[in-house]
Amino acid sequence: MKRTRWIPLIVYAALLVAFLGWISNLFTTSQDTLPYSKVVELFNKEQVRQFVVQDQTITMQLNKPYNGQTTITAPLADPESFRQEMHETFAEQTASGVLENYNFVPDKGFSPYTLILPLLVVGVVLLLIWALLMGRMSSAGNPMNAFSKARTVLGVPGDKKVTFDDVAGADEEKEELQEIVDFLKNPEKFTEIGARIPHGLLLVGPPGTGKTLLARAVAGEAGVQFLSISGSDFVEMFVGVGASRVRDLFEQAKQKAPCILFIDEIDAIGRARGKNAGFSGNDERENTLNQLLTEMDGFQTNTGVIVLAATNRVDILDKALMRAGRFDRQIEVGLPDVKEREEIFDVHLRPLKLDPELDRTFLAKQTPGFSGADIANVCNEAALIAARHNKKYVSREDFLAAIDRIIGGLERKNKIISDEEKRVIAYHEAGHATVSWILENASPLIKVTIIPRGKSLGAAWYLPEERQITTREQMMDELAAMLGGRVSEQINFGEVSTGALNDLERATKMAYAMVAYYGMSEKVGTISYYDSTGQSDMALTKPYSELTAQQIDAEAKNTIAEAYAMAAEVLRSHADGLKELAELLLEREVVFTEDVERIFGKRKKDILRERKEAEQKALAERKAASGDAEEAAGKKEVASAEPRKDEEKISGTAASAVSDGKSSAETPEV
Repeated sequence: MKRTRWIPLIVYAALLVAFLGWISNLFTTSQDTLPYSKVVELFNKEQVRQFVVQDQTITMQLNKPYNGQTTITAPLADPESFRQEMHETFAEQTASGVLENYNFVPDKGFSPYTLILPLLVVGVVLLLIWALLMGRMSSAGNPMNAFSKARTVLGVPGDKKVTFDDVAGADEEKEELQEIVDFLKNPEKFTEIGARIPHGLLLVGPPGTGKTLLARAVAGEAGVQFLSISGSDFVEMFVGVGASRVRDLFEQAKQKAPCILFIDEIDAIGRARGKNAGFSGNDERENTLNQLLTEMDGFQTNTGVIVLAATNRVDILDKALMRAGRFDRQIEVGLPDVKEREEIFDVHLRPLKLDPELDRTFLAKQTPGFSGADIANVCNEAALIAARHNKKYVSREDFLAAIDRIIGGLERKNKIISDEEKRVIAYHEAGHATVSWILENASPLIKVTIIPRGKSLGAAWYLPEERQITTREQMMDELAAMLGGRVSEQINFGEVSTGALNDLERATKMAYAMVAYYGMSEKVGTISYYDSTGQSDMALTKPYSELTAQQIDAEAKNTIAEAYAMAAEVLRSHADGLKELAELLLEREVVFTEDVERIFGKRKKDILRERKEAEQKALAERKAASGDAEEAAGKKEVASAEPRKDEEKISGTAASAVSDGKSSAETPEV
């Protein structure tokens, strides 16, 4: 059935192609013809036996083949001039018998009747195609109507549901969304008191943090249908398709109410309007956004339809989309902390065969800054590595290798590196490790390697602290640790290499951020030129003068120079440890925290932390001991108080008896 419906279209297309070919043959002449001078030459050499001139074309029959042909056609611009010029030649060759026959057919001129048949054929073909398309458009299965239909993915309640139990971490986000669940389950609770549930909720956060999963969990908890669509599905090359799909989307949602309508990557159609209109001529996206604003504005009642949207570019969304009555609330779905990462690991480790001694808390501490999707990828990579080595279970080493693989890339042990280059790399990485270990506020080191991985020839892995704010002192220590490799090369070899490219790039960005964004420069002042709206990249001018730009450049350079001096001071004062660490790297290629601690001793922060933990433990033990003593004393006091109460009861009874006796004896006397 699907094949047969396209047969008429194929036939009509073939007819149209054939007709166009015929028309082109009518109005074009062959290019493989003789020039006029050659035609005259053939007549002068008595090669032409007979010829016919018609419609500015001469067709000649030759006595001898010319280029393998005995019949040749050539164009004539002016047949009458040719006739007059060659009249005597024709008469002489006819008399001698060379020219047997010739004829000049008179030109009839242009006749409109010659085009009647082609026009009729074209009209019939176009009429048939139009009738076919109109018939298709009136049918239910119209392929043209499919353009205006929203390509929603429908989650039926009977399918496997996703609930809040499947979402690890994100406790605050789940509490915020629980209100939506309550409304969908029991709307009378809110409507009776006069409350109005928000029309839309915007989930904002980095990629992979579980925004889509949270939206599905809301639908699963409420037991309602879940309609999802991507923002890019609204954008097409045809005008008006996006707006039509928005209308159809909300129409579907209202038919399936109560339901959750989820629009993923809404920034594809929700970009701010009027930004650099001269560089963007896509009015279709704006029309789609206008239709979305109209549908969400409450012109039509969308009872029981909750619109959820997700984006990681909230800064570029249109302000009209964010006002009250449309997306009333924003829910930040951030990167998980160490406790939430442990919960996420628990979810993704369920299907894996694990080493019984595997510590999930250790894995959570090794993955700072990882999203939920990153953690899922770590678990999968660890399982692949274990299977590659024919293991029966996934161990701690597999997870560490997976983390290294994701962060640094694939190991390239076969890469050809000379001994001199390897020595430079070893001292470079040893410089990073030394500075980060000695400076108090730098990130603690995990391991150092000179094995090429990805694009890098060596790497140092750190475990950054999960800070909410960062001081200037901490940022300077981080800068010094970044520059430690370049400084080590300068001190030990007297020259520098291109190996510090990535270090210099990160250090430069951090220095400019300190000066221009965080206000950590005395000369520039406590001024921030950071643009939270995200429009600074499209601006043609900077928000500061040329003089300020020079000051920012100078202060950033001074900041890097200060960090460079800090790193140089550390490496010169610990030159022996630096050399020992570099030689150990050349020998083993990989050095861990224990080796660095053996060379330089424990870090000041580690000593203070251990001391604090010991004090807290001792305090807890003292509290527990005093609590036990108080409990024992309390039990003893209670035990001693019980016989005293019995004695009081007995004496009280006797006293009351004596009192009664006195009163009875004294009564007659009165």
